[in-house]
Amino acid sequence: MSEGLVSAADLQALLVTLQLAGLSTLFLLVAGTPLAWWLARTASRLRAPVEALVALPLVLPPTVLGFYLLLAMGPGGPLAGLSLAFTFGGLLLGSMVYSLPFVVQPLRDSFAAIGDQPLEAAACLGAGSLDRFRSVVLPLARPGYVTAAVLGFAHTLGEFGVVLMIGGNIPGETKVLSIAVYEHVEALDYAQAHVLSGGLLLLSFLLLLLVYTSGFGRRVTP
Repeated sequence: MSEGLVSAADLQALLVTLQLAGLSTLFLLVAGTPLAWWLARTASRLRAPVEALVALPLVLPPTVLGFYLLLAMGPGGPLAGLSLAFTFGGLLLGSMVYSLPFVVQPLRDSFAAIGDQPLEAAACLGAGSLDRFRSVVLPLARPGYVTAAVLGFAHTLGEFGVVLMIGGNIPGETKVLSIAVYEHVEALDYAQAHVLSGGLLLLSFLLLLLVYTSGFGRRVTP
């Protein structure tokens, strides 16, 4: 076991994990906003199939999702030319797919809860569609954004199956805390596994506590 409470390798895995969770959450909030808005407002027959696709990572085993993402990134796959397999970029893409429902669903519910009346009132005052979204929708949907950001970030922290399948275990590149915990348990180094696992447990609890004590979690439920 390494000297000190947390080894240099574990600190490196922590930095990769935080970077992955932060970027994944940020990109999902941007990319998930138009998708969530469409799901909240559309009457299209495609809504149900799209919602099912968005929610698929909730029920699909992470290793299965990771396997098909690996095939897509591998030779002959549609993403082969991007050389994403076993890179941080590939890990980021996989994390976004894996955490998609945890971001899109709270945003969709928040948008749906706004209703038509505030938008119609803004339209009567001469506000355009983009102006209505910026000045009316975004402020009213703030609880949904907070919930989506916290859940997306926290969910990414604990990734294992998808990470292992498409990222492997490259220190400083794709090795995250969940992989480090697994390695410590495999080596019967339970003390270090406890330190990392306890830290993740505490961080996840504090993030969720922030949502519920702020009142956001009671107003928007994913």
